Amino acid sequence: MEAPALDVPDRPTLVYDADCGFCTRSALFAKRWVDRRDRFAVRPWQELDLAAVGLSAADCDEAAQFVTADGSIRSGHRAIASAATHGAPAWRPVGYLLMAPGVSRVASRAYGWVAEHRYQLPGGTAACARPSSPAGE
Repeated sequence: MEAPALDVPDRPTLVYDADCGFCTRSALFAKRWVDRRDRFAVRPWQELDLAAVGLSAADCDEAAQFVTADGSIRSGHRAIASAATHGAPAWRPVGYLLMAPGVSRVASRAYGWVAEHRYQLPGGTAACARPSSPAGE
């Protein structure tokens, strides 16, 4: 059986990990509620030609990614903020707030905590868990 051809996004795209149930549910939420008019794509990294957009599987396993129309890449909470600012007008202030001085630091830490514990959150599965790092790292 031939592997499916990988795509290169042709518009702003929120990239998520389809192997993670929590990430998939979050991406579906973004598609349904944040981007109701199809202003950006929501795609699993497993279907994309990552090298063509400057990403790696490790980047995408580590955090959500947002590839802008000009090819810029935003990661983690910045990816979520970019999706919000590209989405429906009601969500745009949320995106700008996530990037505001002070709030951005808190959003970064909150995103990191969620990413680290995604397997324990609703929709999370064992596939969401990250391998443990050795003590002291």
